[in-house]
Amino acid sequence: MKRYLCTFILIFAGGSLIFPQVKLGEKVPNFITLDQEGSKWVLKKNLKSADYLVIYFYPAAFTGGCTKQACSYRDQKGELAGVGAQVVGVSGDKPETLELFALEHQLNFTLLSDETGEIATLFGVPQKDGGTINREIKGKALDIARGTTIQRWTFILDRKGILIYKDSEVNAVSDSGKVVEFLSSLL
Repeated sequence: MKRYLCTFILIFAGGSLIFPQVKLGEKVPNFITLDQEGSKWVLKKNLKSADYLVIYFYPAAFTGGCTKQACSYRDQKGELAGVGAQVVGVSGDKPETLELFALEHQLNFTLLSDETGEIATLFGVPQKDGGTINREIKGKALDIARGTTIQRWTFILDRKGILIYKDSEVNAVSDSGKVVEFLSSLL
């Protein structure tokens, strides 16, 4: 029994995420992941880009609700910038899939890959096993696999990295409008 406990502790401690779930009013620990271009994306660095950082989690690229949500954020980019916000979308998709998704829908914000679900876990977002979907993109049939399927939740961080907003009952179509409304109330 001791041997198994020691092994579990070593595996957990050796992992890249050992933070407890962040709560409203707390500072979000720095995390690093890959964006849709396969480039390293660092929370600490990107917090300085705007007054607020909207982080929205979605289940999978190229699915109905997720596409509507992403396009809504795309279409409201001006309003979001007007309230001092930059947006990132997070899913369990691979960076290559996110790149195709961004190109297919002309997305004008960053998409982040969370294939292992570590970022979702940090925020307490429920998830389940990944999966594969088949989609036709630019006339070519593709099997798109993702490491985890993350539920649709949205968060906002201030410039200092403090979590100031959490929505665990997100409507894909109205999410961006709700975010703009919340941030407008702070002005």
